[in-house]
Amino acid sequence: MTSPAVDPAPETQQATIPEADPGTRTRTAKPAAAAGRRITGAVWAALGIVYVVWGSTYLGIRIVVETMPPFLSAGARFVTAGLLLAGIIAWRQGPAALKVTRRELASAVLVGLLLILGGNGLVVLAETSIPSGLAALLIAVVPAWVVILKAVSGTRPTLGGTAGVLLGLAGLAVLTLPGLSGDVRIGGVFLVVAATLSWSVGSFSSSRLPMPANPFTASAYEMIAGGLAGLAVGLVRGEQHGLDLSEVSTRSWAALAYLVVFGSLIAFTAYAWLLQAAPISLVATYAYVNPVVAVALGALVLNEALTWPLLLGGAIVVAGVWLIVSTERRG
Repeated sequence: MTSPAVDPAPETQQATIPEADPGTRTRTAKPAAAAGRRITGAVWAALGIVYVVWGSTYLGIRIVVETMPPFLSAGARFVTAGLLLAGIIAWRQGPAALKVTRRELASAVLVGLLLILGGNGLVVLAETSIPSGLAALLIAVVPAWVVILKAVSGTRPTLGGTAGVLLGLAGLAVLTLPGLSGDVRIGGVFLVVAATLSWSVGSFSSSRLPMPANPFTASAYEMIAGGLAGLAVGLVRGEQHGLDLSEVSTRSWAALAYLVVFGSLIAFTAYAWLLQAAPISLVATYAYVNPVVAVALGALVLNEALTWPLLLGGAIVVAGVWLIVSTERRG
């Protein structure tokens, strides 16, 4: 799942680091002191990676599930990515960087279950029955859920944030129309909505739990925990029965490798670097660029139909996300 901007903040606030993905999590990082820095070519290059790669992960997921079972493939993806990230951390920072307390590990596991298993896993399952572009636009409503969760916890949203939530929910209603009319499977639409709720709760909780201080270490444990849980769910569902790896298409293998290396490692590293090198208001624009990229790629590569509910609902959701990203401060 592509990582939507959850709880975005202006330059004077702390930045958020999503889980290595589309469909990725948020972690509190160092205060973003890059507001006054010159925006270099390297910044634009890294931003382009985040725009395109995270926007393309929905397409990658759709291709993977053409010939691979959803939870087993998603579980394998995140276990592999988590182990690779842990290895890179140990290599670059030393094994001590992976040490965490039991409470920190428990928090990372819980957040990983909410984000990776609930958030990403349900999206992968949904993409066996709905277009990748629709999934991306439905997921884009995550910032609206986070604002609602903050309001429930006592943080009053801004006027712009409230308007963004209302727009986002209106767009969600329009995007649901293809399922209600029978054009796509309504079960897949509901699965993505459930995924956005799980992702939002995980993102909201991550800043309120005793997480590992190193956000990369936290991400590694979350991916491994969520990935192992995904493998377990796949086995319980019986996805291994009848699975013949020789019948998995080359393009599904290539898409899975792409998700591991580019979606879960390269784009995540680029995003983490951007948080230190660029204004967070600029970095947060990926939240409304990713869905557009996902819809365009779905139409170009998989010939997914560009229906009026998709275009209208998508435009409304993107406008709502823009309002939230532009006006909401983290509580």
